[in-house]
Amino acid sequence: MEPFEAIPEQHEAKRLLTAALGDGDAHAFLFHGPAGVGKTAAAFAFAGVQLGDGRRVAERTHPDLRVVEPLGEMIRIDVIRELHHDLHLRPFEADRRVYLLLGAHLLNDDAADALLKDLEEPPLYATIVLVADELGPLPETIRSRCQLVPFRRLSERAVREWLSVEAPELDEVEATALARVAGGRLDRARRLIDPDVRERRAAIIAAARGPYLDPAFQAVDASRALLDAVALRGKTAKDREELVVAGLDLSERDAEQRVKRVQRGAEREELLAQLEELAAWYRDLVVVASGAESATIHADRLDDLRADVALDLGHAPEHAAALVRQSWRSAEEFNVNTALWLDALFVQLRRAFA
Repeated sequence: MEPFEAIPEQHEAKRLLTAALGDGDAHAFLFHGPAGVGKTAAAFAFAGVQLGDGRRVAERTHPDLRVVEPLGEMIRIDVIRELHHDLHLRPFEADRRVYLLLGAHLLNDDAADALLKDLEEPPLYATIVLVADELGPLPETIRSRCQLVPFRRLSERAVREWLSVEAPELDEVEATALARVAGGRLDRARRLIDPDVRERRAAIIAAARGPYLDPAFQAVDASRALLDAVALRGKTAKDREELVVAGLDLSERDAEQRVKRVQRGAEREELLAQLEELAAWYRDLVVVASGAESATIHADRLDDLRADVALDLGHAPEHAAALVRQSWRSAEEFNVNTALWLDALFVQLRRAFA
């Protein structure tokens, strides 16, 4: 079986990795691209081939595999120092040792500087794989010493094929809509087929329509619908991670930091996904008004979109989409007070449609 067969698309990444397995010259790799598109799965598959035991690598039990993950909000220098010590131990079983640094975009400056020394002159038997959702936070000195392996958002077709296996009960229109809302990410598609999440999606769409449909619209009520979904997503992630860390040999402090990081990451991801869906709704109003219905993201809500367009909203949807996109960028880049910031966004949206 081809080692990367289970990973959809990512043809360039697979080509680079297959070539790397053949020549064996590179010892440091940087897998980069959006979350939920197959980077981590590819990293474990790559390690499985290098160590000759894909099952134990997938289970993280192979003695020549070391997996490094952030414990708090970043990867700190003490973790890299531990890796440096481990890096100079000879392989136990295989011909190589493989090191996977997940969440490498969270390396702090000191950790990145310490890692640089190991990337410059790694032992011949070592392969270091960094997996990062973003390239920007990583210093150029790190990037230049790794073979870059890019991962892209998946096509709508690939996500629909995945949905046909994981959620065969979906009809064609629903599957198309969820594939488009997922934005090329299987992690989002996986959440969208959860019945509770599908109910929350309906609440997000209702919040998007409120500024122009509801005469009694209140910004605080709309933002509350989003905040409730964010809090629920964070709690679910927290509960799941607490079960994981219970089986790990971590100090109480490290376990707590890891759980907090996962919870905050889930809350942030949920917020960004909701903002993308808000912007997509307003974008769909523009698309339907222009007569290009086949290009709508919310293909399962065409009747609602047509009814809303009939209200003659003018240029307000385009302005609203721009407001949400700007808010999305702010949420991604800055540490904002989410409740106040969402209230302000819905006040702006109300004004845009007024």
